[in-house]
Amino acid sequence: MRALLRLWRWLGRKKTSGGQLPGDDSRAVNHRLEVNIAYIKKAFGRSEDLVIREIELPGRKLALVYVETLIDRDVVQRDILRSLLALQTIPLPEDEAGFNRLLRARLTIGDLQEEQLWSKIITGLLDGKAVLIGEGFSRCLLLSVEGWEKRPVEEPVNEVSIRGPREGFAENLPTNISLIRRRLRAPELRFETMNLGRRTHTKVVICYLEGLALPGVLEELRRRLERIDIDGVLESGYIEELIEDAPFSPVPQLNRTERPDKLVADLLEGRIGVLTDGTPFALVLPGSLVSQLHAPDDYYERWPLSMGIRLFRFFGLFIALLLPSVYVAWTSYHQEMIPTPLAISIAAQRELVPYPAVVEALIMQVLFEILIEAGIRLPRAIGTAISIVGALVIGEAAVRAGLMSAAMVIVISATAIASFTIPTFGLSQAVRMLRLPMIFLAGVLGLLGIFAGLMALLIHLVSLRNFGEPYLSPLAPFIWEGHKDLVERVPWWAMHWRPVLPGRQDLRRIKPGLRPSTTARERKPGEELETYLGEEAGKSITTVTTPKKGRKKRKKGWIKI
Repeated sequence: MRALLRLWRWLGRKKTSGGQLPGDDSRAVNHRLEVNIAYIKKAFGRSEDLVIREIELPGRKLALVYVETLIDRDVVQRDILRSLLALQTIPLPEDEAGFNRLLRARLTIGDLQEEQLWSKIITGLLDGKAVLIGEGFSRCLLLSVEGWEKRPVEEPVNEVSIRGPREGFAENLPTNISLIRRRLRAPELRFETMNLGRRTHTKVVICYLEGLALPGVLEELRRRLERIDIDGVLESGYIEELIEDAPFSPVPQLNRTERPDKLVADLLEGRIGVLTDGTPFALVLPGSLVSQLHAPDDYYERWPLSMGIRLFRFFGLFIALLLPSVYVAWTSYHQEMIPTPLAISIAAQRELVPYPAVVEALIMQVLFEILIEAGIRLPRAIGTAISIVGALVIGEAAVRAGLMSAAMVIVISATAIASFTIPTFGLSQAVRMLRLPMIFLAGVLGLLGIFAGLMALLIHLVSLRNFGEPYLSPLAPFIWEGHKDLVERVPWWAMHWRPVLPGRQDLRRIKPGLRPSTTARERKPGEELETYLGEEAGKSITTVTTPKKGRKKRKKGWIKI
């Protein structure tokens, strides 16, 4: 008997959980207007922002329903109510189809669709649409009148660039789509929308380029998104954790960006973007470690400078991960590897410190992480003051009190600065967290511990797959063509091919033969002079510059090219 009661209670809980709308999903619009209005009132309860405006026309009763806080009042007043009131002076068709055609002709609304199921009608109301229901109708009209407060397009906060666009994604999904459309004016650009979250009904958009994105990856992404059954989706991080391949991995497997230009560049490489309504962060897949170390400036600045900056960035990654652990290993086990004067200086500084170097490094690292977290959470007005107090006052006092050595403060500071060279915040967080076990291994086993930790991390990264793509590509597996855009970056005219794995649907990226002429022999004198000196100068030079066998003779009136 108790088992039956538990089963009955469990079934009762299941019926009311999950944020389902009242009634059956297959329930349709009733022919009686009063029944439909009663259903909407029951669904929304005592919501004060729900507006039901009943309109009397000759021989016809209508009801306009909308959520006041989600719509544009001017559009409702100007384009809907005024047009409906104007129908009082003309004869109305008696049949439903004729009346709907009349409404389509009179209402100045761009998006207007008929709907029959209440589940979709309620969802439309929550999306900011207005619903027009008529007496005796079997369908209602969904009118697109969305309009709510939104943040303007501003510069991205976490992905600052020196050269390049200053626009970043906002929380409004149509705004983000328009930012992408404006940069990628290709008819092959596709946007697929779906709703996730039983209570939030959050809109999620898959964007990709038809003919470039891999169909298998696209189908797998759809399958993983459709299997999500969650109470609500408030940020793209919810989706990221539910669709990634290795949920226990410390490194981010999907790329994240809040820059439209970066997302468009990824789409042009055959990758797929996922936009979530209510967040300015877009997900890009398949992700890889190498792509997370590239910054948009790398492709906007001249290629030799970008290559040098990338080298510093990769060097900063190793410093951020290994410098404290190497310091602990050297000072604890391998003092012979330090120059003698420096070893004596470090030993003198550590003379007053009462605990070993590994404990000192772990304490400093934990304090530094707390300082960063406090700096992020505090208001901007006092965040700077806290940073100064934490970095200078407490650091200086700790050294004077003998709690920390000056060398350790320098090491942790250099490590912190190096960690900020990583362009993506997710990867920077992962490196900061991986630093702690590396320090512990260095304190226990010295350089052998660091080597063991690096090998374990490397084995994990090599085994990672992200929607079928190796996480360390093009390093592992080794793809020679991918090394044109790895640590080094060759000029744009030399990057003939897209990344091989995500872009293998159409590998050709740039037309060959676009390398600028670098010598006088390769230039066409007439074209060059017309460009830089004008048409007359070009003609005069064309007539006199006829070098033979690659040698130029200096004569009067000649211009050296």
